[in-house]
Amino acid sequence: MSVDIPEFDFNLRTRMVRGNNAIEKLGALASEIGARRVLVVTDPGIVEAGHVARGSDSLRSAGIAIELFNGAQENPTTDNVNDGLHVCKIFEPEMIVGLGGGSSMDCAKGINFLYSNGGQMKDYWGVGKALHPMLPMIAVPTTGGTGSEMQSFALISDAETHVKMACGDVKAAARIAILDPKLTVTQPHSVTALTGVDALSHALETYVTKKRNPISKLFSLNSWRLIAGNFKRVLADPQDIEARAAMQLGAAYAGIAIENSMLGASHALANPVTATYGTAHGQAVGVMLPHVIRFNGQQFESWYRELLESTSDIEGCPDPSGGSEALADFVTDLVRAAGLETNLGNCGVVDDQLNQMSQNAAQQWTGKFNPRDVDQQNLLQLYERAL
Repeated sequence: MSVDIPEFDFNLRTRMVRGNNAIEKLGALASEIGARRVLVVTDPGIVEAGHVARGSDSLRSAGIAIELFNGAQENPTTDNVNDGLHVCKIFEPEMIVGLGGGSSMDCAKGINFLYSNGGQMKDYWGVGKALHPMLPMIAVPTTGGTGSEMQSFALISDAETHVKMACGDVKAAARIAILDPKLTVTQPHSVTALTGVDALSHALETYVTKKRNPISKLFSLNSWRLIAGNFKRVLADPQDIEARAAMQLGAAYAGIAIENSMLGASHALANPVTATYGTAHGQAVGVMLPHVIRFNGQQFESWYRELLESTSDIEGCPDPSGGSEALADFVTDLVRAAGLETNLGNCGVVDDQLNQMSQNAAQQWTGKFNPRDVDQQNLLQLYERAL
C-alpha cells in the first residue's frame, strides 16, 4: 500500500509542565535555566487574583531576584511594550516570565524582542526578523484561550493606528510553559467566554489551512475534542477543575497547531473588526467563524466531516453527517451559550464600514493560509452575511 506523506518541518520548541498547583514549580524551573534575575510581566487583574504573589514566592524561595511589570492590557499595544522595556532596561533581567492571559504573554515577548534586539515592534512585524538571541522565557497562562504559551508570535497593536502586528521568531518561543488549571478558576465569566471561543476558533481553523500537516492535524483534532466536550461545562460550572484543565490543555494544543499550520480567514476578518470598533478578539472571531466554515465547506466539506467524526462519541457534538453546516450551527450555539453576540450588527458594526474593513481583511497575513482563496470581494460578502 502506497502512502502519500507530505514534507513538513515540525519542532516542538516549548517544554510543557502541567498539573494542579504547577505554578509552585516556577522557581525550580527558572533555576534549571540558570536565571537569577527575572522580570515578571503581567496585568493588574492577575496581581489582584493572587497569582503573581504565588509565582513570586516560588521564585524568591529559589533565590531569584524579581522585578514586576504589571502594565499589560487586553490587546497589548506598542505603548505597553515600551513601558515594559523601560523597566527591563533598568532591572537587566536574565529571564522573563509572562504570567497571565495571552496579552501578558504577548507583551512579555514584545519586551523581549526590543530588549534583546533593539528597535521598534514594527521592525519585527512578520517572521524571523530578530537577529540576536533573546532572553529565555517561561509562560504561565491563567486562561484557556490563546495558546500563546506554545507560540513564537507576539501579537502587538500599534498604539496610534490600532493595527495588530504579528511578530514571529523562533527565538521568541517560551522555553517552558506551565499549565496550572487552578489559575484559570479566578477568570471573570467574560474572560472564560472570550478566551474559550478564541481557543475553539484556533482548533477549527488550524485543521483546515493550506499549511496543515500530519503533526499539526493531530494537535488540532485533540484540541477540538477537548474544547468541544468541555466548553459548556466550564461555562455552567466555573469551579469544574477537570473541565478547566481540558480547556487549558486544548488551548495549548491549538497553540502548537498554530505554530505549525497557521490560521485562516476567520482571524483575517476578526482583526479589522477589533481595530475599527475595539471589539474583543474572541467576540469578533466568534461571529465570523461560522460564516467562514460554511464558505470553506463548499470546497473542503470532507475535512469538516473528519473533525465531526472525531467527536462523534462526545455527547452534544454534531452528527458527522451534518458536515460544515452542522459545525457552523454548533459554533454559533457555543458563542450564544457563552453570552456573546452572534452578528456584527449587535457589535456596533455598520454597513458603510464593511468595504474598508474587507480591504483591510484582504491584507491580513492569516488569510493567505485559508484553504479556499479569499480576496476583498468574497471577504466583503462574508462580512455582509455576518451583519
